[in-house]
Amino acid sequence: MLKRTFFLLLVSFCCITTEAQDLAYRMAASNPHLSYDNTRTLGFELDNISFFKDNEFEGEQAHGYSLPGLWLQPKLNYQPLDAIRLELGLHALIFSGANKYPCYVYHDIGRWKGNQYQSGAHLLPFFRAQAQLKRVTFVLGNLYGGANHRVMEPLMNPEVNLTQDPEMGFQLLVELPRWRLDAWLNWQSYIFKEDTHQEAFTVGLNQRVELSGNDKSIKWYIPIDILVQHRGGEQDTTSMGVQTITNGGVGIGMQWAPRSRVLRRLTAEAAVLGCWQQSGKLWPFDIGVGGSVSVSAEFAYDFRAFASFFAARDFVSLYGAPFYTTLSQKESGARFSYLLTPHVGAEWHHTFARDYTLGAKIDYYPLAAGQLTHITGAKDPAAFSNNFSFGIYMRCNPRFLLKRFK
Repeated sequence: MLKRTFFLLLVSFCCITTEAQDLAYRMAASNPHLSYDNTRTLGFELDNISFFKDNEFEGEQAHGYSLPGLWLQPKLNYQPLDAIRLELGLHALIFSGANKYPCYVYHDIGRWKGNQYQSGAHLLPFFRAQAQLKRVTFVLGNLYGGANHRVMEPLMNPEVNLTQDPEMGFQLLVELPRWRLDAWLNWQSYIFKEDTHQEAFTVGLNQRVELSGNDKSIKWYIPIDILVQHRGGEQDTTSMGVQTITNGGVGIGMQWAPRSRVLRRLTAEAAVLGCWQQSGKLWPFDIGVGGSVSVSAEFAYDFRAFASFFAARDFVSLYGAPFYTTLSQKESGARFSYLLTPHVGAEWHHTFARDYTLGAKIDYYPLAAGQLTHITGAKDPAAFSNNFSFGIYMRCNPRFLLKRFK
């Protein structure tokens, strides 16, 4: 009874989920704004992130693993008009020591993984068509995905910037003085007639509403995130049925920029998280809730530290790290009746000129408690300690002007 009361108080308190993907944004995001200086120009761009990330997970939540590798995006870009840009190239994902890659959409879409392989690298074509109308931008083809969405970390693991396929579909970007909108549709699996896997796509919405204030050193804002994944379709020949699952989060945030040479910025956000299984039986429950409290501080020399505490009951994060879901990824069918997960960490980055950035980050989950229910029905108290992750990253994004047309 005491544990249940404590949990409900935590959820009622909401959650603070700082934009803890700050390093991910600096390392992986791309600028969607068009420049008049590039009108009627043809250019070449090489985008690359090289990474080494080690996940040491010892508890019941997930297996540990390492990610040594890189991805490359060589592409041509042409801006025929002030408001139009076209990009054409390739995306290649390479893991150190791997010589073949299964041909499927990279990042959990469950049971429809293909059995064909590519050799040398996981290789995909890349094409983006973009139109900008003052403060509104339309994108078709490959989207400004991953870190560009700025989704709160419990709903989207920064690791997707390393491993997932480039998002494809349609995107709408709006930037007003006090309102920012990113709405997108990422089509992940297309099916033909009599195909043997499911159609799948994700719809996402990120909004940030700036609130007015008298003190210019303090900014208040409201973050809103919604992620909906749909699997199935009218031509689905599988026995899995239609599945529609949703994540959402809403809250309030504050950023304070003191006049200090050491402390550059202090950030805190509060939000309520929820998940909903509208149709299907992927999860053993239909509705769940979660929340956390956290703060982050940015210091001189591009150093940042953060701490948070996450609590959840019957909650699943579609794209979040395994410590933000109550379903065990280590033991099939096992689930946690509730989760209490602290998270602390630090990160550093340094930019060389404009096109090269070096960064490092460490995450530590010193203790997470819950009650683990096995598939047999047996229940055990669970505590996982010594779960940590360390990564070092370098982004290289040189750009070259090939020709300027008259």
